[in-house]
Amino acid sequence: MRDRVLIVDDVEINREILKEILQDEYKIMQAGDGEEALQVIEQNQEDIAVVLLDLIMPKKDGYEVLEVLKKNKWLDNMAVLIISGESSVETEARCFDYGISDFIRKPFDNNLVRQRVRNVVELFLYKNHLEDKIDEQTEVLRKQYKLLHKQAEELREHKFKIIDILGTVVEYRNMESGEHINRVKGFTKILAEEMMKEYPEYELGLSDVEMISSAAALHDIGKIAIPDNILLKPGRLTKEEFDIMKSHTTKGGEILDSIEGAWDEEYGKVSYEICRHHHERHDGRGYPDGLKGDEIPISAQLVSVADVYDALVTERVYKSAFSKDEAFRMIQNGECGTFSPKLMKCFENVRKDFEELADRQK
Repeated sequence: MRDRVLIVDDVEINREILKEILQDEYKIMQAGDGEEALQVIEQNQEDIAVVLLDLIMPKKDGYEVLEVLKKNKWLDNMAVLIISGESSVETEARCFDYGISDFIRKPFDNNLVRQRVRNVVELFLYKNHLEDKIDEQTEVLRKQYKLLHKQAEELREHKFKIIDILGTVVEYRNMESGEHINRVKGFTKILAEEMMKEYPEYELGLSDVEMISSAAALHDIGKIAIPDNILLKPGRLTKEEFDIMKSHTTKGGEILDSIEGAWDEEYGKVSYEICRHHHERHDGRGYPDGLKGDEIPISAQLVSVADVYDALVTERVYKSAFSKDEAFRMIQNGECGTFSPKLMKCFENVRKDFEELADRQK
């Protein structure tokens, strides 16, 4: 506990007078010069509440003591009152620049000294109490933040797992292995990362890339609502059947709209965009809304290329797999619908990465 007062003065009678004034309230320590004062402070810095410091002293004067106190940051935890016959404005200003708490001129009034010391000690005790409280509250907040962060991560992981499960349900119903979801997510991530680097105007960040690639799992969720005789038909669909098949985009959007509270607004928006618009095409000849160019959300544009590529290089009930070279050529030549030139530039840049992922996922 800080309950000691250090009196620093080279005149013994001055030290005794100050001791007599303060000894009823504080434990008194004394030093006859600046050098001795610094030794006492270093050894008792946790206990000293206030230093009464003279300026004109042998060995080290008051200014030199203040210099050391400031350098060692001891003034942060103890008050210094200058008691000096040097009373010019310049002298006071110089002392206050060091960070002293008060300046008392000699000859001093006993009651004034007692009251000023009391005020300074109470102020520093209150300040230290507040700092301790702030430290305690900061630690509590830090622990709460860590807990909230951990809970947010757990919720995030649960959300991703639910999304993957929903997507995989569709794939199994579609007589797929379920790996289509993982491949589309992987292709989407590769393409999105390249888009982020090549075209900053789309303002994609790492969090956007993660969100889009995760939400890609839901691109075909609407197929849950497609009748089996159409969804599982091994041959070519009639026009009427194809119209029903195309409705998986709008039905998927309706399903996502009905799932309230499952994810935050931004994630829900991106998931909806992908689900409804991943069959739109750059020239406006896609479905369901005939969007063209950058009317198509970038999230849906990215997933559309990933989805088409995977459909081409994997075997389906209605077709054999195309070679990776053939799939690349077909997409670049617009045989699967037109895509953005920027998207095709990125697709070309990551062709090798796509092919490596396709080989790993076989």
